[in-house]
Amino acid sequence: MPNTWWRGAAIYQVYLRSFADGNGDGVGDLAGLRSRLPYLKDLGADAIWLNPWYPSPMADGGYDVADYRDIEPVFGTLAEAEAFITEAHELDIKVIIDVVPNHSSTASAWFQEALTDPSTRDRFWFRDEPNDWRSIFGGPAWTQVPDGQWYLHLFAPEQPDFNWDNPEVHAEFEDVLRFWFDRGVDGVRIDSAALLLKSDTAYEDLDGVHDVYRRWRQVSDSYDERVLIGELWLPDQERFARYLRPDELHTAFNFDFLSCPWDPAELRRVIDLTLATHAPVGAPPTWVLSNHDVTRPVTRYGRADTSFAHGGALHGTPSDAELGYRRARAAALLAMALPGGLYVYQGEELGLPEVEYLPDELRQDPMYARSGGTNPGRDGCRVPLPWSGDEPPFGFGPGRTEPWLPQPESWRKLSAEAQLPDLDSMLNLYRTGLRLRRSYLGDGTLSWLPYSPAVLAFTRDSGLTCVTNLGTEVVPLPAGEILLTSGPLEDGALPPDTTAWLAPHPAS
Repeated sequence: MPNTWWRGAAIYQVYLRSFADGNGDGVGDLAGLRSRLPYLKDLGADAIWLNPWYPSPMADGGYDVADYRDIEPVFGTLAEAEAFITEAHELDIKVIIDVVPNHSSTASAWFQEALTDPSTRDRFWFRDEPNDWRSIFGGPAWTQVPDGQWYLHLFAPEQPDFNWDNPEVHAEFEDVLRFWFDRGVDGVRIDSAALLLKSDTAYEDLDGVHDVYRRWRQVSDSYDERVLIGELWLPDQERFARYLRPDELHTAFNFDFLSCPWDPAELRRVIDLTLATHAPVGAPPTWVLSNHDVTRPVTRYGRADTSFAHGGALHGTPSDAELGYRRARAAALLAMALPGGLYVYQGEELGLPEVEYLPDELRQDPMYARSGGTNPGRDGCRVPLPWSGDEPPFGFGPGRTEPWLPQPESWRKLSAEAQLPDLDSMLNLYRTGLRLRRSYLGDGTLSWLPYSPAVLAFTRDSGLTCVTNLGTEVVPLPAGEILLTSGPLEDGALPPDTTAWLAPHPAS
């Protein structure tokens, strides 16, 4: 098996609108990201994955793409994107971008042409009569155009679904891949990867979608070490694994792990199932605790119900901040120690909580509007990062311009500047963990160690041992030199909700 970079990479997710503002307009941009590349290098990121940076009306945070071959002017220019790719590569950081193949934007040239010239509508799903499908964002999945026909949008009405039965759509996206690979992009994350093909009765995980990715794999294989990463929310692990066959996608997000409650039996089950799913197809697993669509771990792990479910069902339920913080630290070291790739969502390394009480008039996620306000949407995990200073905007951009979403005053203690000198901070836990991970962890296998049912303990290929205590009692650690712990030990033993790493060879 070739030791390709993504098999064990630590990939940092940048939600560009909220990462860093370079020009002071309150919105993150490429200038801000470029200025913070040294931070990501020092953190230990092997690669950066960016959410969509294309021209977009922003009806769904950029996932309504108007032009796949350019940059949203609020973020910068194509020349700036190319400069960013070059600068990241100079720091030995790979670049992964989002490609959104299921749907476009109503502002795209193709859709505008379809409105005026019905003969071109076969690029999308236009029908004289809609069926009863519902949008994933709530409400009907069909919208009527002035001449009476209806078009399909599995997400927002501003996001018309492509018709992948049309060869033009295949050719378009294969060309989009080449466009960005030619500019040095190292990989693509494929949004809603299982939804592309539709039948009269179904729109998820149809067999024909695998032919799409076999053709994409041929494109990526014509370049040097380019990676295809699928966003796949599939309950059937065997169906999931089919996307990772050697001639399809290289890897995919592990949402079972992200959704898993803070429970030793459930985590062990998910880890074992993940490893068993990936091994037959030779694909590396990935481990994800959060992203731009889910409740931040510090808040989620502090709740009585620590699982994650879409729809905001747990929004606003009580969360013990101290407990959530402790568990999030333990979960971070557990995830870093598992074999395969790792994703870190921006702000995770700062221990940011979910911002649950945003003013309703500032919420921008279409989930909120289309649910009639019953679903709070995903804006709470997309609040701009705190970099420095004692009050908002916490160094997010130059000057005092308010960011596009407001930051809590309490974040002054969580800024990167505040955490850097504190050796016990979440930021330094991530910095140290990712540094050690590069030496001892990443791709490979694990061997479980016998322990009490409340403890997850395993040894990795390098000999490093990871022990996570998810119980209520202090537990002894095996003999060996302590490399890193997520919290203080108690007389050399491991307290509840704490993870410890032990060195490969005991100290002499």
